[in-house]
Amino acid sequence: MHLTRAERLYPPTFLFCLFPNRFSAGKLLLTYKRTTIAVNTNLKPKLQPPLIIVNFKTYLEATGQRAVELAKQAERASKETGVYIAVAPQFVDIKAVAEAVDIPVYAQHIDPIKPGSNTGHVLVDAVKQAGAVGTLINHSERQMTLANIDAVIQLAKEHDLVSCLCTNNPTTSASAAYLCPDIISIEPPELIGTGVAVSKAQPEAVNNTIKLVRKVNDDAVILCGAGISHGEDVAVALKLGAHGVLVASGIVTAKNPYTVLREFADSATAKLPQ
Repeated sequence: MHLTRAERLYPPTFLFCLFPNRFSAGKLLLTYKRTTIAVNTNLKPKLQPPLIIVNFKTYLEATGQRAVELAKQAERASKETGVYIAVAPQFVDIKAVAEAVDIPVYAQHIDPIKPGSNTGHVLVDAVKQAGAVGTLINHSERQMTLANIDAVIQLAKEHDLVSCLCTNNPTTSASAAYLCPDIISIEPPELIGTGVAVSKAQPEAVNNTIKLVRKVNDDAVILCGAGISHGEDVAVALKLGAHGVLVASGIVTAKNPYTVLREFADSATAKLPQ
């Protein structure tokens, strides 16, 4: 029997999501009703914390062949430490990166569309066929409406892709939790690219996100992002209760990305229970 790359890498697993009707933390955040969904995720990577997802954005340091080389450095750090490290290259680089490495490759975005007349949009089928096993959703640099977020999460489920939903504060994180993404990553936009880590500058945002999300969703992996630049930032994030980090410039524009990747991964594993 022929197995795809994803089938070889990631063993079968099943995810079951329940959607409560209401959530209250002093006030009603969102009323959302959906029937229980059982999602076959046999092509998804197992989300074993700690997680590090590297968003390549559109940096020249991670474009074309340089994207492939950066992904190989991420793969090396992942294999040496056992830490789940995924990369999210630009769309045109997904195929080349996915063929070059055996770590998870995510898309940076997909649109809530079906195949057809959608010039300039990003089709989920296209990123899946290129080799992506997951996608970022609603990054602060590519924000979406709630309806479109919901549609994209469902498309990701239908195509066995990991959904990593970006949010900007604890309240929106709790609301987003009703949509049952695989990952919720809190990223205060004012800290993105500053080198000031959210885990240090706004620890209460991470703590409150975890508390509010867990009141409505026990399954989502919770990451924090924005300003993550040092291994200590990763260690603090894990100490606060996050499962890992979503990072970009701290690694992509570093003079030696591999060194930073190892620093991140080593700091993450140092905090794992023995």
